[in-house]
Amino acid sequence: MDITLKRFLIPAVVALISASLVLVIRGVIFRLIHRWAEKTETKIDDVITGTLNAPTLFWCIAIGLYSGVTISDLPERYVFYFSRAIKVLVVLSITLTASKLSGKMFGNYVQRSNLSIPSTGLAMGILKGTILIVGILVILGVLGISITPLITALGIGGLAVALALKDTLENLFAGIHILMEKSIRVGDFIRLETGQEGYVEDITWRTARVKMLPNNMVVIPNNKLAQSVVTNYSLPDKSMSLHIPVSVSYDSDIEKVERLLVEEAKKTADDVPGLLREPVPQVNFIPGFGENALNLTLVCRVREFTDQYPVQHTLRKRILKRFREEGVEMPFPPRYIYVKKEESRENRTA
Repeated sequence: MDITLKRFLIPAVVALISASLVLVIRGVIFRLIHRWAEKTETKIDDVITGTLNAPTLFWCIAIGLYSGVTISDLPERYVFYFSRAIKVLVVLSITLTASKLSGKMFGNYVQRSNLSIPSTGLAMGILKGTILIVGILVILGVLGISITPLITALGIGGLAVALALKDTLENLFAGIHILMEKSIRVGDFIRLETGQEGYVEDITWRTARVKMLPNNMVVIPNNKLAQSVVTNYSLPDKSMSLHIPVSVSYDSDIEKVERLLVEEAKKTADDVPGLLREPVPQVNFIPGFGENALNLTLVCRVREFTDQYPVQHTLRKRILKRFREEGVEMPFPPRYIYVKKEESRENRTA
């Protein structure tokens, strides 16, 4: 009975007491964090507590088990392996939690600070992958495995892997180049040299995804995107000029037409959010004198590329209605048809 008590009961009690004590400390710390979080406006504290809530329970139980095993009367060999297994599980849990927490904090920080750093799948993958590699190296150290031979083996086999994964590595480094150069960012509206256009949804380790206006997705390998000629309508900023050509007859008062166009553009800016009031819309007498009409161009500014469609729709209707009310003529181009009359067969034979 004494041997059984010493071998099993006492370690179990020590493990239970240790785990309970650590759980109490954990509860006090989390309560203080929750009180502090209620006084702050940032969401980072909520992300931290939400991510660490479940893993800390496991860590408390692991500390209790480790304490009980350490003082137990089990053979030293079993104590060694059991303790090592607990350490590996704790390090693995910490690694996975740190990877998840860093990803959430990075995305929250980028979104909150409005930086030009894209929180893409590739950026997240690099961040999480780095933490996982560090965690694996720590686990190997806990297991007593030397890292130097492993690094040597990876260096020798790296050449063969690089040759086998040539296309994959090209896409990976092309994606990193795109992210670092910041010429194409998530959320930008771009047009490819092949004609497809849309919003950049994500840039992963292999491909970039562009969501087109008809709600279709174009998947482009990163190396193809890096070598392609791309028009980015979101750089240097999202706003862009909109040119609307207008033709009136030669009998029209050009100054009156100019005034009417500017007035309608300003009124439309009050009703259509995509049309900006600043800079003030203006009319240019360009391209100028046409064959059948005076050609002008109304120049205004829209908030972003896709805003031009509702703006043009509303603005063209209002211009047409206003011209009809003011008696401004928008001429049709004349077309002359000449019909050649052929002589009848009888007249030709006579």
